[in-house]
Formats: sequence, C-alpha cells, structure tokens
Amino acid sequence: MIQIFVKELNSFLNSLIAYIVISVFLTGIGLLMWVFPETSVLEYGYADMETLFSMGPYVFMFLIPAITMRMFAEEKKAGTIELLITKPLTDWDIIFGKYLSGFALVIFSIVPTLIYYWSVYQLGNPTGNIDTAGVIGSYIGLILLGGVFTSIGVFSSAISTNQIVSFIIAVFFCFMVYSGLGSIALINDWGAFSSFIEQMGIIYHYDAMSKGLIDTRDVIYFLSVITVMLLSTKLMLSSRKW
Repeated sequence: MIQIFVKELNSFLNSLIAYIVISVFLTGIGLLMWVFPETSVLEYGYADMETLFSMGPYVFMFLIPAITMRMFAEEKKAGTIELLITKPLTDWDIIFGKYLSGFALVIFSIVPTLIYYWSVYQLGNPTGNIDTAGVIGSYIGLILLGGVFTSIGVFSSAISTNQIVSFIIAVFFCFMVYSGLGSIALINDWGAFSSFIEQMGIIYHYDAMSKGLIDTRDVIYFLSVITVMLLSTKLMLSSRKW
C-alpha cells in the first residue's frame, strides 16, 4: 500500500494536477470570502467563516473528481492495470494506496485555509470573537466530506476506462450524496419517510458538525459511506476474476 501511495502522490506532485487543484481551491474560496460582496466576510459585520464551509463542498464537488478521475481509468486505458495487479499487492493495497494519496491532496488544500481563520480571528471585535468550536467542527466535517468525495471519485474511476466519464459520474454521485438526497426528501409525497431520506444525505450530518458538536453518529455516517464506496471499488476490481 505504501508503494502505491508514494507512487500516486509523486505522480500528483510531479505534474500540475496537485498545484492546480490547490491553487483553484484557495483562489476560489479566497475570492468568495474576501472579494465578492455577496459572500465577503468583510461585508457581514461579524467574524464568521460560513463562506468557506458552505461553498467549500461545492468547490470540492468538482475538484476532487478531477483528482481521482485518472486513478483507475488511466491505468485501464493504458493497460498498466494488469501490470499493477501482477505485482505482490492485494486489491486493498492498490485501493487504499490510491485513495489515501487523493485524500492527502485534499488535506493539503485545506491546511492553508487556516490563514483565513487567523485573519478572521484577528479581525474580530474584540480580537478572537469567533466561534472557534464551530470552526473546529466545520473543519472536521470538511475533511470527512473530502474523504467521502475522494472515495466516490475512486469508485467512479474504477467503473470506467474514460477519465471524462469518470469525472462526470463522480460529480453526479457527489452532488446526489451531498445535497441531492436532501432535496428529494423535501418532496411532500414521502411523508414520515422523508426524514430518513434526509439523514441519508451528507449535508444533514455536515451541518450538524458545523455547529461545533462532534456527534459520533455523524462521524460513523461519514466513515460508513467511505467504507461502502471502497468496498464497491473492491467489488469492481474483483470482477475481473469472474
């Protein structure tokens, strides 16, 4: 697994992918937080990082699939997946190595946003007048969200040999799991079942964590989705043996 992780991470860092993803994320969030009047924290009148945590998931919805779309699709198209499989590696070594490399890149893109927190902290009146517990909870939620989107992206890459198709599938799945299920739950026909559908979506648990209360049920939800997606990826890789 370590070999795959290092190989994939070096592949990202030796190309423009990592730098483009991190730059686009930080630039986009920076513009939304500090420049655009509709979302700028300077226009709020109070110290808050809501823009980062409300818009970040939608930015990740496109950037993370762009990271993961090549992981298996490129290997299949180039025929190197067969060479990789013949090495003394299990399917889980390959899956976890690729997944963790993508997840690491997501974390690398989140870490610099701590500068935004420091800036808002200093701008508070008095200094430090910011809901730090809520910010910590939101950061944990954003990291877990990135983990879910990465697992979806890895799965989408495993079911196609075309990177663009993998990208489109991953974006669709990320949208549906994040806010699509919540929107479906608003349909009146569901009745009492609508609450269950809403809780199946990420945004329900993500919003709960943004309040600063780290509920184990929310953490378990995120980890469960990641597990299901990685198990689905394993199933796709194992299908070559059928």
